[in-house]
This record gives sequence, C-alpha cells and structure tokens, in this order.
Amino acid sequence: MSSTDLRSRVVATAIRAHRLIVVLRRVEPRDRLLELVAGLADDGVRAFEITMDAVAAADDLAAVRASLLARSDGPFLVGAGTILRREQLDAARRAEADFGVAPAFDAELVRAAVAGGLPFIPGALTPTEIIAAWNAGATFVKLFPASAVGPALVRELRGPLPEVALIPTGGVDASTAVAFLEAGAAAVGIGSAITRATPEERRALVRSLVGGTM
Repeated sequence: MSSTDLRSRVVATAIRAHRLIVVLRRVEPRDRLLELVAGLADDGVRAFEITMDAVAAADDLAAVRASLLARSDGPFLVGAGTILRREQLDAARRAEADFGVAPAFDAELVRAAVAGGLPFIPGALTPTEIIAAWNAGATFVKLFPASAVGPALVRELRGPLPEVALIPTGGVDASTAVAFLEAGAAAVGIGSAITRATPEERRALVRSLVGGTM
C-alpha cells in the first residue's frame, strides 16, 4: 500500500476528525489501564496510543483493543507508540494496532510499516527532519517534543510545507492543545496532562478538543 493511500484511508481520516490521541505510557496494572481507557472513552476519546516500552505492552494493546471492540459507541483506534525497533513494529502488527508511532524518524521503519499497510507517525522536530519523514511516507509527522517549540512552529511551517500533517506531542496540555490545532496541526497527542488530571479536568480537556465523537 502506498503512503498516499494510507494518508487518505479510514485511520488517518478518523484521526483528523477526532483531533486527539491519548498517549498511555506504562499504566499499570492492566485493570487500571482498562478502567482508565473506559473512562476516557466515556468522555469522548476515540484514539488511544499504547507505548511499546514495557514488557507486556503488546498484550496491553490487545486487551485495550478487545475492551473497546466490546463497546457499542465506537469506532475506536488503538495504536502502538514508542516504536524504535523492527521487533516492536512486528509486535504491534501482531497485536492488530491501528497505527504506529515513533519518537524519532527511522526511514527503514517508516518504509516497513507503510509496505505492510500500517499508518505510521514518526517523530521529528526540525524542518529538515519533518520533510524527510514526510517524503519517506509518514502518514502524519509527530512534532516531538512539541513543548520545546510551541504552536508558532506549526504556524510557520504551514507556509512552506502546507501538505505535511503534523501531530504535536510531548508536553501538550490544556493550555496549548487548542493553540496547536488553531495553528494548523492535524491533531494533538496528549499523555500525562490527561492521565494525571482529575476526572473533571480530563473531561473538560477532552471536550474542548473533540467536541463529540468520530
């Protein structure tokens, strides 16, 4: 499958429509992870990222996917994050991840993911890295760490690189998420600002971004 196909198919379209990916890093034990996911789904979240930097990450991803498939208010997306090596990419595929995410740009990983039909979102920070990732076939480019540059970079890049779809992640919170979207980001990735929030804070943040479900 080509990168152009993946950029226009259902997963990419859903991420653009929903505008939020919740990043879940090492939420343990699994019962707590599933409880958190259920609450976030109730709040309106429809796209989740389980990071692959824990021993049981692939099993956690599969469990989250199964729990969401059992709900009647989907569809939901469950992706695999922090993919740095080919074996993690293969594990994400076996767990039936809907998309893959990396904190950095590895051209071989991008090509392998796209060739296998898996939408892939590599990380980049500079204009050179961002265009290299896009030209390699990235479905979106993860602007990481987004808190180091802020929404202004997204706005400035929209001029020379209007076709590149960015997802700022890393330090994005309630005070910056909307600003990134208004600057032209396709979506935002948020982790601790949601997972460490009170239920009321979490609900308000989610609703300020998604305004409903996909």
